[in-house]
Amino acid sequence: MKFKVQQIADILEGTVVGDPNIEVNKLSKIEEGSTGSLSFLSNPKYTSYLYSTKASAVIVNENFVAENEVSSTLIKVKDSYKAFSKLLEFYQAAKLNKNGVEQPSFIHDSVNYKDDLYLGAFSYVAENVKIGNNVKIFSNVHISENVTIGDNCVIYSGAKIMSESVIGNHVIINSGCVIGADGFGFSPNDDGSYSKVPQIGNVIIEDYVDIGALTTIDRATLGSTIIRKGVKLDNQIQVAHNVEIGENTVIASQTGIAGSTKIGKNCRIGGQVGVAGHLTIGDNVGIQAQSGIGRNIKSNSNIQGSPAFDYGDWNRSYVNFKNLPKIEKRITQLEKNHA
Repeated sequence: MKFKVQQIADILEGTVVGDPNIEVNKLSKIEEGSTGSLSFLSNPKYTSYLYSTKASAVIVNENFVAENEVSSTLIKVKDSYKAFSKLLEFYQAAKLNKNGVEQPSFIHDSVNYKDDLYLGAFSYVAENVKIGNNVKIFSNVHISENVTIGDNCVIYSGAKIMSESVIGNHVIINSGCVIGADGFGFSPNDDGSYSKVPQIGNVIIEDYVDIGALTTIDRATLGSTIIRKGVKLDNQIQVAHNVEIGENTVIASQTGIAGSTKIGKNCRIGGQVGVAGHLTIGDNVGIQAQSGIGRNIKSNSNIQGSPAFDYGDWNRSYVNFKNLPKIEKRITQLEKNHA
């Protein structure tokens, strides 16, 4: 997509200094700018790049005064960082401005969908699926029977949404996600083997949830695995059967949450955290990266370690742990002196 600089300035309510008819077709960092690219300058530490960048246009603050010659066309705005963020939103919306059903793809006759649906090639939509307004489903997506998808959702290539799953409005599901796969349920037999326990529940994802690439959310054994409104999940997270994650909780990559654990709202969980099953984690809890959670956690706690405990206590304990070699030498010397 190509845009003239003046068109972009109109969107951002800015003023053009230079040629308003120059065309740009991509976005770039200012130090990596090239012909046809648009960049921005907000941090003064990067000002030197403005005089050497090959970007065709650069967004700057309206009070910016050049000290040397600038070859790029400038778009002056009130706040260059906010303006560039607005432009990224506009660019993303333009990329998603697709509709129609591409071929080859399969959509069952019983599917209820709107005329503005976009369904990418090689996607499969099974019987009795309900799809809301302005939904974008990219290529190679599999949607099993009896799934419900709300309005303004985006499902990227390669995602799998298994039967009975319920997806709310304004949900983003990134590539490679599996929503509603069987939970990890097995019962031991007398001979040491295991028999599978059928997982007949579903997954419910409420509104405004973002799910990162390759994240898996298992269906419940009975009832539902629930991801509440506003939750943000990073890439490669495992959410086991019957887990519930509260509103506006954010979880970083490679975290694993075992079955039937309940996590409160507004929690912040770092990467590579392991959470045992059948626990309750309160509201507003902060869990530092690589922590191991094996007990219930009260609301408003901030914890670290494996097993995890209070963050402040952990830091003080770490100082002592780090000094153990020195302490050991001192004790050894004291024993020698005493002897």
